[in-house]
Amino acid sequence: MNISEAGYVLIKRFEGLRCFAYQCTAGVWTIGYGHTSGVKKGDTITKEKADKLLEKDLQYTMSVVKSYVTVPISQGMFDALCSFVFNIGAGAFGRSTLLRLLNQGQYDNAAKEFDRWIYAGGKVLNGLRNRRAMERAMFQLDKM
Repeated sequence: MNISEAGYVLIKRFEGLRCFAYQCTAGVWTIGYGHTSGVKKGDTITKEKADKLLEKDLQYTMSVVKSYVTVPISQGMFDALCSFVFNIGAGAFGRSTLLRLLNQGQYDNAAKEFDRWIYAGGKVLNGLRNRRAMERAMFQLDKM
């Protein structure tokens, strides 16, 4: 399974395109559509380079979802999980209650866990709240 166009659009929408390096809410230097590897202050890129970095980053993200999830999932679930992992990282996903519940086959309870991941720096961020609501809706769209 690979991320669908809907999943790709979701990630691009919430990450947004920035062709100059900036520090995200967690203080990590970021560029393009949420790319962080090797980014430093003052870096710039083109939209074309940002698209290529996103494709590369999504290959890794998809591999994480495929290797961590041990139960059958639908395309919508896969897309939602890719967006989620892209945003929080593989380590946090691997330790998450969402993943544990999902791998126990508790799909509905796993879906509820998206709502817990709306904080950055101890504060609720509306952007994260909106993203998680979209991810949860996509996850629940075509249930197993």
